[in-house]
Formats: sequence, structure tokens, C-alpha cells
Amino acid sequence: MTCKEIAALLDDELRPNIFRDASHNGLQIENDGPVTRLAIAVDASLETFAEAGRLGAQMLIVHHGVSWGESLARIDGLNRRLVADALRRNLALYAAHLPLDAHPTLGNNAQIATLLGLTRTRSFMAYRGQLIGVAGLLPQPLPRDAFAQAVQAALKPPRPVRFDYGPEIIHTVGICSGAAPEGVDAAAREGLDVYLGGEPSLQAYNLAKQWGQNALFAGHYATERTGPRALGAWLAERTALPCPLIDLNLPW
Repeated sequence: MTCKEIAALLDDELRPNIFRDASHNGLQIENDGPVTRLAIAVDASLETFAEAGRLGAQMLIVHHGVSWGESLARIDGLNRRLVADALRRNLALYAAHLPLDAHPTLGNNAQIATLLGLTRTRSFMAYRGQLIGVAGLLPQPLPRDAFAQAVQAALKPPRPVRFDYGPEIIHTVGICSGAAPEGVDAAAREGLDVYLGGEPSLQAYNLAKQWGQNALFAGHYATERTGPRALGAWLAERTALPCPLIDLNLPW
């Protein structure tokens, strides 16, 4: 297969053209020749490119690509190093940012909901006009500490942060991976018992305390490797090409 054929398969499933996104989703760097091995990761970085090369991949699929807004208006500094490294390795690059957050089954948030066993799931939290998160009901109510333990078991976050300002027993959960402090506000407005996000921030703290809202932040990386893992398995099944997850297990 070619990188363009694989990109078309991904485009058809992820529908990147419907999202208003800072990321230029889709095929960002083309390679030369066939693709016989894939790899998937959270970030397009020099470290990830090196690991993809070690695995013998000719195409890398990532959540965070290299092309954002006008970021590649000048190919200098780190941009030059990233693009040159991918080209030197003959490595194609495909990015799926919001499309992989919002996908109803393969997305970061849908996968977290599945790992936690949530039921009665629905879309949650609008961002740039699109609902990208997931809300749902725990299989059984849990005290806050037990909920935090369930998140630890599911996502293995290295540095979880809790804001315990809401009810002591958790029934309902709102999820949005990555950096989305406004999810605290969305969860409070919808009467959810806890918001599960990625990055803690001053904004998130102030929102949680003033709303009286529980919030648990499991790390940007830990909450956003779930979608790539699922998408890699989906892609391997449909292409019959190996597509391992490059997991750098970053602490942030």
C-alpha cells in the first residue's frame, strides 16, 4: 500500500474535514515508495521518529502532528529538524487531532469511557462547535478515592491531580482528554459528579473550587494514548500491516 491509500482509509473513518481544528489533520508528510510497516504514537517528535525508524516503519500516525496553523510557514529551527528527519527516514506522517478525540469508538474519550466501564454514554463538551468528550454513568457508585483508584488502574497516570470539591460519591463522569480545563465548567453545568481530564491548570482549579466540582487530571499523555492504541489495532486489522503503538510513557 502507499501512504496516500492508507491516509484515504483513515480519512474515511476519522472524517477530519468536518472539524475546525488548529491541526492540519490528515497526511502531513508524504514518503516515497510503498508502506509495509506502520507505527502509531501520541506525538510527532524526534524521539518518536527515531523509534519508528527502529521499528522499520515507513508511515507514522500521530495525534499531535507537526503542522498547526501557520507553524510551518517557515521551515527553520526545530521545524527544519523535524521535517528533515522524517524525510531522511522516508517516513510519512499522518495526524489526527480532534478527529481522534471525538471518534465514537476509537477516540481517546470513548476508549477511556470503555476502560472505566461507563454506561449510558453520550457526547459531552463542545469545543469549536463540536462535541468531543464523553459523559456516562459508572457501573456502580464509587467513593472519590475508589474512583481515583479505578482511573489509576485504567490509565496508569504518573502524576494524577485531584480537586475534591464536589460530592463524595461518584455516579456520573464527564471525560475530555488532553488540555481542556473548560471541561470543569461543562461538567458542573451538566451536574456531573466528576470531570476527568488531562492537564491540571490554574483555570481548572478556580473553576472546580468555585463550582464545587470534583475534577481528576490524569495527564495529557496518559489520557491521549488510548485513542492511538485503538486506532493502531483497527488499522492493522484493515491493512494487514503491523502497526505497533510507540509508547514513550511521558509523565505530563
